[in-house]
Amino acid sequence: MAETFLIAGLGNPGRQYRENRHNVGFMLLDRLAVKLDARFTRLQSRALVASGNYEGSKVILAKPQTFMNLSGQSVQGLMRFYKLPIEKLLVVHDHLDLPPGTIRIRPDGGAGGQRGMESILERLGRDDFARLRIGIGRPPGRMDPADYVLQNFSQADMTILSETLNWAAEAVLAWIKDGLEAAMNRFNGVVE
Repeated sequence: MAETFLIAGLGNPGRQYRENRHNVGFMLLDRLAVKLDARFTRLQSRALVASGNYEGSKVILAKPQTFMNLSGQSVQGLMRFYKLPIEKLLVVHDHLDLPPGTIRIRPDGGAGGQRGMESILERLGRDDFARLRIGIGRPPGRMDPADYVLQNFSQADMTILSETLNWAAEAVLAWIKDGLEAAMNRFNGVVE
């Protein structure tokens, strides 16, 4: 029987948030959907869901539609519905403490101030699941991080973001095919 993987990309639903820094999780899932020839056509567990296949495994892509701070509701519901073990979950989100052009895959850890991750950690009651953090850098000057993450990427940032999303998509596929450690060893750090 084929294995099933759940990749949850965090973001906020709605056209006005589409190009926000906080929505890199959704942006990455859009890239993966193209690679997997999958389409976001159904709503399940309060998430927009697409499914495809990769290397003999079923891949479920989920964009929670609950707004960032309640992402755990969708992730928990999908984990239960598909009866997935925790090692088949990967959560993708933005990270302020990583510079743009950097990704980091980790096997576990805290939320690092990311509210969507806080919600998932609370709902799942554990932190031992994979996550892929995409660097968006710190806000300039004294800007409030909450305002910064809800700003759109600048045109200058879009070029490096596109390269970063391509690199991150390859990292996700490596995680599915070769496992967490191999993906971490190959992809953690600055985009090549």
